[in-house]
Amino acid sequence: MKRSAKAVWKGTVKDGSGVLTTQSTTLNDTQYSFKSRFEEGVGTNPEELLAAAHAGCFTMKTSALLTEAGYTPESLETDCKISLVEGKITLSELTLTAKIPGISEEDFQKIAQDAKENCPVSQAFSFEKSLTATLVS
Repeated sequence: MKRSAKAVWKGTVKDGSGVLTTQSTTLNDTQYSFKSRFEEGVGTNPEELLAAAHAGCFTMKTSALLTEAGYTPESLETDCKISLVEGKITLSELTLTAKIPGISEEDFQKIAQDAKENCPVSQAFSFEKSLTATLVS
């Protein structure tokens, strides 16, 4: 399986802007710029897209592992923050809040850690990944 996206940029890095389009067209000429990346401009940015990819992949992997272990998650909510420091992505911080009937804290933490280490996006990232997982009733 291959998925694709296209970026088009016009102008200088600070004054120019670009658009992103994904194969599914969920992003369709979606604006991005220096301001949307480093300030508070309109549009998306690469770090936000990485955060969405990591949150989505990790959450799906967690669901798959829970299902394999015989649990049915009522809800899994993941927040992801990507840190860009001095021009380098240094950290992806996952925060999971989950409602899973019948699971022990120990099993929950084990499954969440497994998902953090083994979801395809985690495996693609060479920078540090952290996880805070909270089980709610």
